[in-house]
Amino acid sequence: MVNVRIEESWRELLAEEFAMDYFKRLTDFVRDEYARGKRIYPAGRSIFNAFDRCPVDKVKVVILGQDPYHEEGQAHGLCFSVPEGITPPPSLVNIFKEIKADLGKEIPASGNLERWADQGVLLLNATLTVEAHKAGSHQKRGWEQFTDAVIRRLAARRNNLVFMLWGSYAQKKGAFIDASHNLVLKSVHPSPLSANRGGWFGNHHFSKANEYLVSIGKEPIDW
Repeated sequence: MVNVRIEESWRELLAEEFAMDYFKRLTDFVRDEYARGKRIYPAGRSIFNAFDRCPVDKVKVVILGQDPYHEEGQAHGLCFSVPEGITPPPSLVNIFKEIKADLGKEIPASGNLERWADQGVLLLNATLTVEAHKAGSHQKRGWEQFTDAVIRRLAARRNNLVFMLWGSYAQKKGAFIDASHNLVLKSVHPSPLSANRGGWFGNHHFSKANEYLVSIGKEPIDW
């Protein structure tokens, strides 16, 4: 089994994945990329940040992204999020705009979404690493199989989760989620190209998520 530095409840849930051949090939590939001196994002210690900040039994909401950001200083292991001091990218700006319209919350200066993760939002990218300036460069190396397994195992273990599936990629990845036992929210992607065509603004996903959480006796998310 590959030794992975990851929060203990996820280590237990995903133990079978870590023992599979594809995962060993994946980790060999990623380690080799770092060893060859390539700039890989996020930093190694942050690859599993989404899991470390949000243990299995604390997950309330799952947001699916695709690739980590591939420019300097942006990626830190949480989809759509950037560290303190980094300008929020356009997709994140559109997320904040929808939250303001939906819930009346002012747009924050910081694009760091760790506060969401700490409240039970699993901010999961489909691919957990990327080479600098090369979008999609670590796709089809095994990450997608791993994150599919994350969603399947989480959905098998837990009911009454909120899944936010933004754009066709996320919707295909989450197609198997049982909507009779979870709240599945779908819309176009918040990227300007998609959002400006219509379907992102006014989707009310954030208020819908909170209404659902309250209805099952859980604390809403402070978006």
